[in-house]
Amino acid sequence: MSEARVDIETATGYVARVLEAHRTSAPNARRVAEALVLAEADGLKGHGLSRLDSYAAQAASGKVDGQATPVVDREAPAAIAIDAANGFAYPAIDLAFGELARRAPQAGLAAAGIRRSHHCGAAGHHVERLANEGLVALMFANTPEAIAPWGGSKAVFGTNPIAFAVPVAGAEPLVVDLSLSKVARGNIMKAKQEGTPIPEGWALGPDGAPTTDPEAALKGTMVAMGDAKGAALALVVEILAAGLTGANFATEAANFFDADGAPPGTGQLILAFSPPAFGGDGFAARMATLAGLIEAQDGARLPGRRRFANREKAKADGIVLPAAMIARFGAV
Repeated sequence: MSEARVDIETATGYVARVLEAHRTSAPNARRVAEALVLAEADGLKGHGLSRLDSYAAQAASGKVDGQATPVVDREAPAAIAIDAANGFAYPAIDLAFGELARRAPQAGLAAAGIRRSHHCGAAGHHVERLANEGLVALMFANTPEAIAPWGGSKAVFGTNPIAFAVPVAGAEPLVVDLSLSKVARGNIMKAKQEGTPIPEGWALGPDGAPTTDPEAALKGTMVAMGDAKGAALALVVEILAAGLTGANFATEAANFFDADGAPPGTGQLILAFSPPAFGGDGFAARMATLAGLIEAQDGARLPGRRRFANREKAKADGIVLPAAMIARFGAV
């Protein structure tokens, strides 16, 4: 069976149907499908369609509850705690988005902590949505163990992504989205699925030696971005996303990739700032000025701009459903 190039809506419907067939409610399946397809369209393939097989398997086994409904179970005027109920992260993040978009303009800033959660996908998408509401957004997420503390050999932290976004007048938001390993762990999973080696310097095998074998890398540890500084940042994110929210630490969380074990129970912390509360009006215009200074330099580009270009291309040309996916889950 060959691959198929389809439009965004067809791809979303296909992914949603697969998830519904694996014990996921229709609303949750649709939301997860939108997230995976958007990541694929943006060129973020480690958070895109490559995740469907593991998501479906985990929903079928009950490692993730595809029927779960997240709830706000603790709140203060500018802070909320959300229980994702061991479901997919995306519905819980949607709940946080609505609360933050409402509360931040009233209080000047607002925060949402999410626990008993799961893989949050491309974190930049979540802060981008808040930036489109005129807010400055910052997100921290922890993941299952992947990075050892600097000088150590046993993983204690996850790849622990950080995402940040601001509105820019007359343009798409500026989006910074990075994991604290040299690359996202999803890229290694994708290499394993495709049977291709990974570049040296991405990961260490179980013996602590550098490896280009993705299977050995998944059994070993990821190399922290920025070495000691990256490991220190991973600690900060672990505290904010798990310690503060009451989520599982990386060492307590089952992995995101297979159907075995307990729910990962990871966490996310999202902060939203209302610019007028801090510096008055005109923030987005000032960001446009700053962006212009960067883009005026030969060879320089703003973080996140490539994903928007990829997204527009995907809207026009569609995206490819891999042959292996169609063979596994059926025709479009």
